[in-house]
Amino acid sequence: MMRHMARTKTTLVDPDVRLFQALADPTRLAIVRELASVAEVCACDFSTCCDVRQPTVSHHLKVLREAGVVDAERRGTWIYYRLAPAAAERLRGLAAELSGAPQLIPAHALRRAAPAATSTPAPQA
Repeated sequence: MMRHMARTKTTLVDPDVRLFQALADPTRLAIVRELASVAEVCACDFSTCCDVRQPTVSHHLKVLREAGVVDAERRGTWIYYRLAPAAAERLRGLAAELSGAPQLIPAHALRRAAPAATSTPAPQA
């Protein structure tokens, strides 16, 4: 008989999980690949590389932005996107770890510390 293990809240703590979740969609991965090949892309130009409509592209760009994968800069009415340097560096680091290099961020460092109990002393009479 198999017991259900308690699920940890790793997705809330581990930024790598958010990174991989953001990249797990084919459209988002196509966007990231496009950004890896050029310095920046206007949001209006992604619909041709991804073969989806603009509202769908906007949704995927929002997911990538919230995960820290892309940076955005508004210029007038246009928004230009570029691959976030920190995300590219983290992906390189993860690839190195998977190849046997030491971890850049040890797993125990990603766990959220338990909040300290705060108590206010009772007023003295």
